[in-house]
Amino acid sequence: MSDSKVLYQTTAINTGGRNGESHLPDKSFSVRVSTPKKMGGPGQGSNPEQLFALGYSACFNSALEHIMKEENSSGKSQVTATIELISDPTDNGFKLAATMEVAIEGKDLAETKVWADKAHAFCPYSKATKGNIAVTVTAVEYKEDL
Repeated sequence: MSDSKVLYQTTAINTGGRNGESHLPDKSFSVRVSTPKKMGGPGQGSNPEQLFALGYSACFNSALEHIMKEENSSGKSQVTATIELISDPTDNGFKLAATMEVAIEGKDLAETKVWADKAHAFCPYSKATKGNIAVTVTAVEYKEDL
């Protein structure tokens, strides 16, 4: 028997797929979903890859902040998630890939990479994608104006 317990649960509802609308049941958040123009769609809304990038970057940065706090380190951090939708010739479908660029103010690239790798091991999104999609984690210079 597992000692795990559900800490939080959420639900989202979509109608119309990639050219529709997604919302939370309480209507506190809704988003128009649209296939990107580059893929032949109207590009008049957000797409699932953008929404995934928003969630993954926030979750990863929270994991990074948690790990740094637990180990008595500090510094403002930025995580940039780039999500790619890639054709998959094995089933004529699609797959995802992710690149996580991590920057920590006041830390050099080597130290940032150590923290980024620790966050990657801790982040729930990273755990969910492990073995499912290619995820590359890199350290980059901190830029105040992002």
